[in-house]
Amino acid sequence: MDMKKTWIAIAVAAFLPQVAAAEAPAVKPAPAPAGGEKGQWVSVSDTVLAGLADANQKPSPFTSGTAGVTVDRTNGDVYMIVNDRGVWKSTDKGATFQGACPPKTITGRCETPFALNMDPNGGRLMCFMIYGSAGATADGGKTWTKSKVGHLDFGGVDWEASGKAMIAIVHESGGKLMLTTDGGANWKELGKGFKGPVGIFDERTLLASKKDEGLLRSTDGGQTWAKVADPGPSGQVVYVFKGVGYLMTEKGLLASKDKGATWAAQGSAVKAAIGPLFGKDENHILAVGAKGVYQTKDAGKTWDVVAPLAPQISYTGAGCCYAWDPANSILYASQMGKPTFKLQLPPQ
Repeated sequence: MDMKKTWIAIAVAAFLPQVAAAEAPAVKPAPAPAGGEKGQWVSVSDTVLAGLADANQKPSPFTSGTAGVTVDRTNGDVYMIVNDRGVWKSTDKGATFQGACPPKTITGRCETPFALNMDPNGGRLMCFMIYGSAGATADGGKTWTKSKVGHLDFGGVDWEASGKAMIAIVHESGGKLMLTTDGGANWKELGKGFKGPVGIFDERTLLASKKDEGLLRSTDGGQTWAKVADPGPSGQVVYVFKGVGYLMTEKGLLASKDKGATWAAQGSAVKAAIGPLFGKDENHILAVGAKGVYQTKDAGKTWDVVAPLAPQISYTGAGCCYAWDPANSILYASQMGKPTFKLQLPPQ
């Protein structure tokens, strides 16, 4: 045997794998289907959607995929809407989901980021659904009450008063504004020509908007209205937390400490369309805009981008929705006809 050739062959064989490894492009490992790696958005709805798939039904944003997501900030429970298949709940951070309501109780889909209104203090959720039945739970999804009126775009709930008074806009109705004071058993029409934002502090103290008229307030259950602010482009619902009303606008956060009578900018400007999503307290807030997910820990004085937008999910498109589990530092996102995604953030 030619020993010189043998040693050359051994040297070349040892060298080639190193060259290949050095020249090969880096490959990002695929995310886990349910748990996900930190810093990556991953789908958490695949198993549910696969189990509900109908081979005879052509995929459509109106009949397939998910259509909304929200989180109970007090315990991390996730509520996901599957297009026309009701509410699905996860108690293990999106790893698994179970059907949460009886058939035909909550149907249709969410077509706005403000269709799912979760009580900031936990346990209670109102689902304002279009092309289906709206309804609510007052016990974390154990039981559900179907609303007499459905086809609702979005709405507010007086969680800090009775939890039974709600104000909502009817979908494709010319801006029909509706009010219930008994949890959806009966509704009263307050007029047409309204739009978001809407809000409610109690059954008599209401907020709504009309084109070119700004934000309006009523203290007599919607009989009369008076202009109280001109917020410009903003979110569609005023959220009330610890007695303060909050409205996210493209110029930043507006706040009212007197049941909507007066409004003032809170903190610095941030151009966001979805929010506020409250964290451990009223100072810890997330909002969603074109640049991604913003966070403030000082009630809006400073904002930082902490996450990109979810894949396939916009921040202004039909049915887009973002939710936050502050206890476990997890973001969720959904949009009509698309999967529901999850993003594990670093501990906050």
